[in-house]
Parts: sequence; structure tokens; C-alpha cells
Amino acid sequence: MSATRYRRFLKLCEEWPRDEFKKGRDLGTFLRQKVAVGFREGENTQIQDPEKCDQMYESLARINTNVYKQRFPRVRDTSFTGVTVEECKLLLSGNVQQMDEEKKGLWKKLMERFSKSQEDVPRRKAPEK
Repeated sequence: MSATRYRRFLKLCEEWPRDEFKKGRDLGTFLRQKVAVGFREGENTQIQDPEKCDQMYESLARINTNVYKQRFPRVRDTSFTGVTVEECKLLLSGNVQQMDEEKKGLWKKLMERFSKSQEDVPRRKAPEK
């Protein structure tokens, strides 16, 4: 039975896209590494918790086939920050140097908006005993 699981995970790894802008830190690369570690002996690997393995596969397969994107369509292709998908990909790619001046202005605005110092953030008081 673990041979079937192994083949299913391999197929999922083949289908999972790699983000070339996030070399070494994208989900596709992470998934491939985890499958390699989890199935060290290939088809002969003994799975300690088959139910958990099957659950993990089903969850990843749903993400890969965009089940939730289709079930919960977005009204707009922006976030609460107003950043478009392309701008967000550019900001997350790590290639900030490639941005033109307009994009750098956006980057500065975002950094100012989300990098509040600890003094600005209200702290909760510990409950009294």
C-alpha cells in the first residue's frame, strides 16, 4: 500500500508548480524535499501513520487543484493593501532591486504601514491573580 502512496505523492510533486522567483523557498520545492525525506526507501518505505499520510495527500491535492479558489472566488485580485497580484509577486520574489522607482515607492509605503515599532502596538495586561 505504501507503494501506491509513494506514487501518488510523486505525481503530486510533478504537477505542483515551482515558483522560479522564490528559488529554494517556494512550496513546490519544500514539498519535494518533504516527500524525499518521508519516502527515503521509495516504494518500500513503511508508513507509520497511513491515515495521516492520506489526509496530508488529500489536503495538498485540493490545494493543487484550486478547489478552494473555485469554491470561494475572489471579488477583486487585490488584498486589503490594494496591492495587485503582480505587485505582490514582485515584492515577495526577493528581487526588490529590479523594481522601478514607482514600485519602490509602493514598497516604502507598505513597509511604513506594516513596520510599526513595539511602542506603537498596545500591549495586553496580564490577568491579575
